[in-house]
Amino acid sequence: MPERINEDHTTQGLIHLRRGGTSVVLDLADNPSIAYWGQDLGNVGQLELHSLIAANKRQRVSGGLDQSPYLGIVSTPSNGWLGTPTVEGHRIGANFALHFVLTGTEVAAGDTEDRIHLDYQDHEADLELQVEMRLGQYGLLHQRATVRNVGETPFTLQTLNLTFPLPWDATEILDTTGRHLKERTPQRHELTFGTHLRESRRGRPGADGTLFLAAGTPGFGFESGQVHAVHLAWSGNHRVAAERTNTGDNFLWAAELYQPGEIILQPGEEIMSPWAIASWGNGLNELSARFHEEWRARPQHPGKPRPVTLNTWEAVYFDHDLTTLTALADTAAEVGVERFVLDDGWFRGRRDDTAGLGDWYVDDTVWPDGLHPLTNHVTALGLEFGLWVEPEMVNPDSDLAREHPDWILRGRRELPPEARQQQVLDLSNPHAYAYVAERLHALLNEYPIGYLKWDHNRDLVDAGNGAGGHAQTHANVLAVYRLIDEIKAAHPGLEIESCASGGARVDLGILDRTDRIWTSDSLDPIERLDNQKYTGVVVPPEMMGMHLTTPHVHSTGRTVDLNLSGAVALLGHFGIEWDLTTVTEDEKQRVADWVRLAKRVRKLVATGTIIHADSAGIDQGLDVRGVVDHQKHQAFFTITQPRTVVASPTGRVRIPGLDPERSYTVTIATPGGPVQNPAQSPLEWAHGDTVLTGRQLALAGIRPPVQNPQQATVIELRGEATLSSARRRI
Repeated sequence: MPERINEDHTTQGLIHLRRGGTSVVLDLADNPSIAYWGQDLGNVGQLELHSLIAANKRQRVSGGLDQSPYLGIVSTPSNGWLGTPTVEGHRIGANFALHFVLTGTEVAAGDTEDRIHLDYQDHEADLELQVEMRLGQYGLLHQRATVRNVGETPFTLQTLNLTFPLPWDATEILDTTGRHLKERTPQRHELTFGTHLRESRRGRPGADGTLFLAAGTPGFGFESGQVHAVHLAWSGNHRVAAERTNTGDNFLWAAELYQPGEIILQPGEEIMSPWAIASWGNGLNELSARFHEEWRARPQHPGKPRPVTLNTWEAVYFDHDLTTLTALADTAAEVGVERFVLDDGWFRGRRDDTAGLGDWYVDDTVWPDGLHPLTNHVTALGLEFGLWVEPEMVNPDSDLAREHPDWILRGRRELPPEARQQQVLDLSNPHAYAYVAERLHALLNEYPIGYLKWDHNRDLVDAGNGAGGHAQTHANVLAVYRLIDEIKAAHPGLEIESCASGGARVDLGILDRTDRIWTSDSLDPIERLDNQKYTGVVVPPEMMGMHLTTPHVHSTGRTVDLNLSGAVALLGHFGIEWDLTTVTEDEKQRVADWVRLAKRVRKLVATGTIIHADSAGIDQGLDVRGVVDHQKHQAFFTITQPRTVVASPTGRVRIPGLDPERSYTVTIATPGGPVQNPAQSPLEWAHGDTVLTGRQLALAGIRPPVQNPQQATVIELRGEATLSSARRRI
């Protein structure tokens, strides 16, 4: 059973929550605050908790306010706070000085989570504020807030931030940045006094947006070092920051970013923020596992084994031909593919990417009998059929844009700058929404579509509801959520992939209603190593699309070995992006071998703990990552050499995350075995009879096979008896 709220700790001005190895202590006196968030404090008593709060009280200092300000759950300048405010807004310039007072507290303990509702009021500004916190069974802390206008005039809301305190020694930041084809590239630097702010103004998280913002003890890695992080579960404009003040506060905050005048609350209206979700860990592996386990516990989480998917984009692009595509489906079935996805190019006028978006009717010049001949063929092979759509977008060269130019998002008379020769539909317009919904329902009703690849290939620019109108980014995100929810409710069993120029819309807001993401348009396995590693800090691996690529990678021009491509794609939702009709019989057999291995591993990938080994020293040319089951009985690890290393043979690599008391047989699972150079002697431990303990593997490690640059090896570890049980037998 998870730890429960100690009812004695909900009185006398404090609350102590304990779940999933996490403690959260709230001090409700004066300006309520989170006095502690992090590793479980244990079942401590009232005296110890009050002492913890007393130990956090600060002295008055010279040059400061008579009562030293501190970070509250709700902090504004009116209560002395001079950092970033929790709430900002005004009534046409008036009532800008906000001061919220706690008026009520409700604590509810459930089987899987504890909830706290804190009710605040500002009687002068005629506003109500509710802050909701949830501590989940795996130790994730969620926060969101709701502002309600109880006055008689409109209130413009500018800022609604959600804050999470950090230990004072959390002085190193990790976040991600990037671009199309290189999303979620890590970057680190010192957290100094001031604010480290990351914003997305793209109407979606964006390829350069950070998936999370982490701060920890200097040098923290995946295996060690205390680290805390926050993620905003929102698919639109947002802000996340780490802030350190000269009054002794260190914290993370996250918020939706509102455009000018976007949120004007009329009398009686309210707005709810997105969830900000925060995790901590001794190392990023532990922090990440909290995200993964709680996400997997949702009732709507994908439950069936992740189907091996073939997507047609890099196989045929816009060249749709029934004979070619049925031959591709035949070959896909031969190698073990379970889902066949027809990508862009099937609808009216879509011979390239300059026209047709919005005209969601099957193009009868290419498909005179509709998609039925293809879908019948695919399903007769026992494969699930999937279809690419981009419902939020429109080409100016389309019947839809010509008939309804008023449905295009714009803030001025002229259209915003184009991207990929397309604009964005205003789905907050009920007529545009109804049209798109009708077209999607019609396709799903006519064809046996089990899967939609839902793309979103451009940022939102100047996103208003017409010339001289209001900003509509917030309303469009909610409309997209509503549309996806409607489509899935009407078509039970349908799965949806969130794709956005590859990985430009990756967040737990969109993933709460879809079934996977397309992690990046780059299928280069070398580029994918960092991309998948840092996407996986938040996103469970079974929700990350990872595909075999063509030997000559389209996005980078690199030529890659199949074993490298397979190993890098193995620990996720495995698929193929390749014209398999062009491969030799030997290549086809090798692809089939990788598909068989992916099917053997996928249950473990969808339930186990992802482990990344930290590398150190002057030679960091090896990447070691794997997945371990919860009983720590079985594991698969990949050892990838992305570049030339100085030592040959290389030094030993550690295999962390196993049971230190258990013995493991270690075997090579790479289809066809490791690549062997004639000059190399056989690898001593690769015969299947090597047994090492989890402690030996984590501390001493093993010698990996000698590999050329851009090669990879898969190893399997199967647990034998634990040392203690072996001793009992002796």
